[in-house]
Amino acid sequence: MRLKDTGLTAQELKDMVNKYMVETYERYDFIAERAEGMYIYDEEGNAYLDFYGGVAVNSPGNRNPKVVAAIKDQADDIMHTFNYPYTIPQALLAKKICDTIGMDKIFYQNSGTEANECMIKMARKYGVDTYGPNRYEIITAKRGFHGRTYGAMSATGQPDSAIQKGFKPMLPGFTYAEYNNLEDFASKITENTIAIMIEPVQGEGGVRPATQEFIEGLRKLCDEHDMLLLFDEVQTGWGRTGAPMAFMGYGVKPDCVSMAKAMGGGMPIGACCATDKVAKAFTRGTHGSTYGGHAIACAAAYASISEILDNDLSKNAKEMGEYMKAELAKLPHVVEARGRGLLVGCEYDLPISVEVKHGCLDRMALITAIGDRVNRMIPPLTVTKKQIDELIRIMREAIEEAAAKLEA
Repeated sequence: MRLKDTGLTAQELKDMVNKYMVETYERYDFIAERAEGMYIYDEEGNAYLDFYGGVAVNSPGNRNPKVVAAIKDQADDIMHTFNYPYTIPQALLAKKICDTIGMDKIFYQNSGTEANECMIKMARKYGVDTYGPNRYEIITAKRGFHGRTYGAMSATGQPDSAIQKGFKPMLPGFTYAEYNNLEDFASKITENTIAIMIEPVQGEGGVRPATQEFIEGLRKLCDEHDMLLLFDEVQTGWGRTGAPMAFMGYGVKPDCVSMAKAMGGGMPIGACCATDKVAKAFTRGTHGSTYGGHAIACAAAYASISEILDNDLSKNAKEMGEYMKAELAKLPHVVEARGRGLLVGCEYDLPISVEVKHGCLDRMALITAIGDRVNRMIPPLTVTKKQIDELIRIMREAIEEAAAKLEA
């Protein structure tokens, strides 16, 4: 829908949002009216260079033609049904995902936080069924982020952040350890621990990749203590880090993995995949989702994943990610450029990341800020060197402007 079709002015629409919607987001002062490829267009037709990627969702490109076609084709047949009959998109997508990433079973959800809730429930149920009623505790990483429902929020290792403040008490059974610190994770294990759950790259935690030694060490710890290794790949999954799933790039297989975001290419869908051993914990009535496995969402996901795999966008993510990190490292006040694939961040020696984000917005480029010293870039995996160069030019101007204001 375009603004001209509503009979409203831009300000009238913004006023409507302010009056009727509960606002927990920082609003940018433009209407996102359409999108294509690497660009979002506002109500006046201005193009914004999109290094936000719908928060790592639009990996095959904004409004990818094959994803759009799959949505339209599926809508002509069936949009939604209950989960008792077989549906074609569910079946085809399940096979593609499990065969691609080497997992046995999949359970569909609607979002990343739901996928993590599913994974937490599955791990706890497996622990209780296999070892007894107290084997349900999970160790997660400090500064991690797993979602905003109660299980996922409790698993999020940020007890002093706005994510948890005002919502306590958290659910019991979660302990936090230092990311990339194998000894700290080992020290938190008790007789009641059933799993370790981490992100292969901490996104909201400042774009911090796990080391190879850390990932391998966690797998060994879990094997030695009859525990499960759970990977939250809601943000890192489906090409983002230079492999179909981040764990494949590390060569370490988890017992369960969650996914969402890029999975649907713009449609809301998530999933939890598991080995047969763990998946058996879910029996009839133990978990469910009305919209999980929605026909249109599954059709879109099949098209999105096919586009990522068929066009080897993982390779482009790896190459462009390395190029972007090298160029970011040359910018003023950048003390570190880090990440894996096209999940990239830069940290400054000044508290300017929010101002840099707004400076980029003023110059028609979209990036995110993590705290006051880190900017994060998560563009579509189709990004080119030319588009990265344009962002770097814009960021340089925004950094210089923000630093001059701070130092004035």
